Amino acid sequence: MGANTSGPAGDVQAVLDAIRRIVHALRESSRWAEKHVGLTGAQLFVMQKLAESPAASVNELATRTHTHQSSVSTVVTRLVDRGLVRRARSGIDGRSVELSLTARGQRLVGGGPDVAQDRLIRAIERLPAARRRLLAATLSELAGTMDAVDRVPAMFFEEGGSRNRYTRHA
Repeated sequence: MGANTSGPAGDVQAVLDAIRRIVHALRESSRWAEKHVGLTGAQLFVMQKLAESPAASVNELATRTHTHQSSVSTVVTRLVDRGLVRRARSGIDGRSVELSLTARGQRLVGGGPDVAQDRLIRAIERLPAARRRLLAATLSELAGTMDAVDRVPAMFFEEGGSRNRYTRHA
């Protein structure tokens, strides 16, 4: 131990340690998925959401994963290219596209572990509403202070998200 855990320095360390634990859990979950299933954690997370029920659109899937539509679209495209997810025109509205797992995708996702993203979402949802709003505002403020707000947030540990880059404002 030995670290100063009181005062501003202790507060900073406590915040950073909590972020490190969260990032570590997300990274470990993604590594497990890559090693045992051959998918990134983000891909497995999207597939698990589709295993719960097909999605009427990428936008619906983005809502279910609490992720920006463009990030989910990138992951879905990779999964379609690998033959794990199917895009099909809606039988109800021929203009919309429904997403579902292929038989191969169902076999791959079946029996997989609870991914860290799901555990994180459940933990956030369990917070009282006022604490969720405060956490969101605080983390948004931190991201803004770091000039990390000019990029569409990609899914955790998923390469090739938005082409926008972090920018520094003068």
